Amino acid sequence: MLILDLLRERFAAALPQVVAQFAPEQVDLSVADVEAYAALVRPTADPRFGDYQANCAMPLAKQLSRPPREIATALVAALQVDDLCEPLEIAGPGFINLRLRQAWLEQAVWEALRDERLGVTPEASPRTILIDYSSPNVAKPMHVGHIRSTVIGDSLARIFRFLGHRVVTDNHLGDWGTQFGMVIYGFKHFGDEAALLNNPVAELSRLYRLVNRLIEYHNAVAAIESARKALDEAEQIVTGLAVAVAGEQPQERKKREKSLAAATRKRDAAAEQLEKLQAVLAAAESDATFSQQASEHQEIATAVLQETARLHAGDAENLALWQRFLPYCQDEINRVYERLEISFDYTLGESFYHDRLPGVVEQLQQAGLAEQSEGAICVFLPEFDSPMIVQKKDGAYLYATTDLATLFYRREQFAPDEILYVVDTRQSEHFEKLFAVAQRLGFETVRLQHVNFGTVLGADGRPFKTRSGTSVGLESLLDEAVARAMTVVCDPQRAAKLDPPLSEAEQRAIADAVGHGAIKYADLSHHRTSDYKFDLEKMVALDGNTSAYVQYAYARVQGIMQKGGLDVSAIMQSATPPQLTEPAERALAMTLLRLGESLQQVRGDYAPNFLVDYLYDTAKAYAVFNDSCPVLRAGDEATTRSRLILVALTARVLKTGLDLLGIKVVDRM
Repeated sequence: MLILDLLRERFAAALPQVVAQFAPEQVDLSVADVEAYAALVRPTADPRFGDYQANCAMPLAKQLSRPPREIATALVAALQVDDLCEPLEIAGPGFINLRLRQAWLEQAVWEALRDERLGVTPEASPRTILIDYSSPNVAKPMHVGHIRSTVIGDSLARIFRFLGHRVVTDNHLGDWGTQFGMVIYGFKHFGDEAALLNNPVAELSRLYRLVNRLIEYHNAVAAIESARKALDEAEQIVTGLAVAVAGEQPQERKKREKSLAAATRKRDAAAEQLEKLQAVLAAAESDATFSQQASEHQEIATAVLQETARLHAGDAENLALWQRFLPYCQDEINRVYERLEISFDYTLGESFYHDRLPGVVEQLQQAGLAEQSEGAICVFLPEFDSPMIVQKKDGAYLYATTDLATLFYRREQFAPDEILYVVDTRQSEHFEKLFAVAQRLGFETVRLQHVNFGTVLGADGRPFKTRSGTSVGLESLLDEAVARAMTVVCDPQRAAKLDPPLSEAEQRAIADAVGHGAIKYADLSHHRTSDYKFDLEKMVALDGNTSAYVQYAYARVQGIMQKGGLDVSAIMQSATPPQLTEPAERALAMTLLRLGESLQQVRGDYAPNFLVDYLYDTAKAYAVFNDSCPVLRAGDEATTRSRLILVALTARVLKTGLDLLGIKVVDRM
């Protein structure tokens, strides 16, 4: 049982008694009301006010029309927490401060160390949770944009399993869509057989980039005049509003200024769009070979769709090429997953569901949800302006059709209580429509959740790109992170100070753990819905909220254990709990016992940053303890043994927490 849960249970038992005392008939608290009031018991931000604080007296007093301190006094009288807490204090308008009894806290630390789950009780009513994450298009190498879905999904899977849920992970690969039509078209017209045999991934990637660039060029040609016109119109509106603002009376000017500001933003966006199109055209004009290719393949966008349609129709040539290319692509992404130590229970790509798509469309039509519109088959939903298209006029199916087929399969195969889609925020409308259709098809009992996330940004605040404007390759980024980590944590002076000095093999293992950990930790340290700037130098730093800082704290803990010639099992054989006599000891103990609380926060918001923040707080609390409370040189054996219990529990908590984020620890740094 978590401390916070225990306290909230005690408050939940006392609240109805207080209500009955002041309003036996007028107010009837529902179970939801009781839970909402009990949820106002929270950890304190300042230890001067105790370990936990309850703020429920104020809102309850309003409901009962009584003074808050009177309600707080009645709550304190009704609460049964003498076994847990020191005498309770009422502060301010009615805050109830709770401080855990020293003996209870010491026993709790001791029991957590001896518990393989560190005091985190498994979920009493476990759920089956299916997590759909990573899901790259395999026709091109993974890039930095894939890191968020991959590490967030992996961390959630680890945490939910630790909490006792049955977790199923599925990497829903993009292995059947237009991207393969692009590669097939590229190979037929620009392919190099020798290059494919020598380095298949590099050749397929080259073909994808070339076809994509050709399509982008022709799209820019088609859009450039409209973009110029849009900018001209926006400029005229800005000019007109600027004149109007200058001539307005002061009391009317504010409204005009708002309109001018909005028009200016629209003008700037139009200018930026035109600039992008001009850059595409200028790059093409400066490349004679590309210009020739563009001239010869003016209908490439349509041709790519035709190649895709032939693949889906079972065309022998296209199917053979797909079957030849796919293993190369899968090997490429699997190498990245191996480096990141990420695995999946299932890897069922879009191709797996292809033969189920006609049945999905038929089911939608039979349910009265789908109808023909301009030759396409669409689902019109009153809550959305645009329809969900499930089959195009040419017979091709779309992502929505595949996602619905996937939903039916997952319900049949896994019977999930929840399905989580770890996909970026830009796909929000797609999932809103998908979930709305799913509900109408009988998925009311399955919780469907879009676990959306923001964008990885460069130093300029824009999506992280290379200088050439392409997305940064994930594997090269991992290489750079490991190299930076080697420079920071394995510099010759630092390595030489350790006894024995770090071997080359040990240095490589440390750099690998810190480098890969830095990428994961930096991403997970931000709330998933936030954008964040990618800064590799900060990510591998030994100070601040970084994986290296937490990993270093673990290594320092291991150093004490090694110097003392002890391991956790030896410490656990002692029959008595620790003695928490120093403030730093107590502060570290309280932090260590809050692991479960952080995991509950992750569960509630599908956000691993709560665990990241907890581990950083734990590492900081240990640093304060380490500086102010000598362990091996404590002065007496009893104090040393007592503090070793805290050291051993710190080691287990840090290692477990980092593992739940998918990050390795090292014994020496």
